[in-house]
Amino acid sequence: MLEYFTLILVCQLIGEFVVTSVDAPFPGPVVGMVLLFVFLLIKGSIPEQLSHVSAALLNNLSLLFVPAGVGVMVHFKILGTDIWPLSVALVVSTLVTVAVTALVMVLLNKRTRANSGREDRGEF
Repeated sequence: MLEYFTLILVCQLIGEFVVTSVDAPFPGPVVGMVLLFVFLLIKGSIPEQLSHVSAALLNNLSLLFVPAGVGVMVHFKILGTDIWPLSVALVVSTLVTVAVTALVMVLLNKRTRANSGREDRGEF
């Protein structure tokens, strides 16, 4: 189990290194997550121990937000001066996320219906 936890951390470290090296405008853990996804695609399945490690991390995810909450409280005055840009960014990003999620669901539903129709006719 420790090896898969180490794998997750190494992917995050590589992601941080890549983002820092190329001065990319997105977080390093996102690159690390993509690397882990590519690893899982190559492997072809999710190892059971990796599933257990990731489930344990997800079950305790709320603990990982404590430092972010402390940061918000420490820098509350700075955030207060930029309340309007932050509010607009929050609302717009939420609306875009909802719209993209709905679009993906519609596309996947159409694809699922099309595939189930082929299987009923004996086509693949």
